[in-house]
Amino acid sequence: MQISIVNKSKHPLPEYKTRFSAGMDLRANIEDTIVLQPLERKLIPTGLYIELPKGYEAQIRPRSGLALNEGLGLLNSPGTIDADYRGEIGVIVVNLSNNVISIKDGERICQMVINKVEQAELIEVNELNATERGSGGFGHTGKN
Repeated sequence: MQISIVNKSKHPLPEYKTRFSAGMDLRANIEDTIVLQPLERKLIPTGLYIELPKGYEAQIRPRSGLALNEGLGLLNSPGTIDADYRGEIGVIVVNLSNNVISIKDGERICQMVINKVEQAELIEVNELNATERGSGGFGHTGKN
């Protein structure tokens, strides 16, 4: 699959870091270092604009190492970039740690995964077919 991308950042295009990677790392494209206090959130620009084919989305997901080691998370995660969106990709980061986090220009802050999607037709009915599970949810099967 080929995706058209406009790169207005100062950085190379995103790439898969290993042969079987699902996501490409996106980098912060900022003039000055951004400092996040505990529980603070900010929108980080990437300088990237993409044109996805109809029937696809790009999901923006956290990087596991940043989440574990620094407490950097993403709000609206996974964030969806729709096939008809043509604006700059922005990343809503949040500091979930008790420490100050700094984000520098060019730092890899998240990953982008391309997924196939379908639009569903909703059909209103009066009731749903019964299943063994029924309406059980939110831990109804226990911990063990």
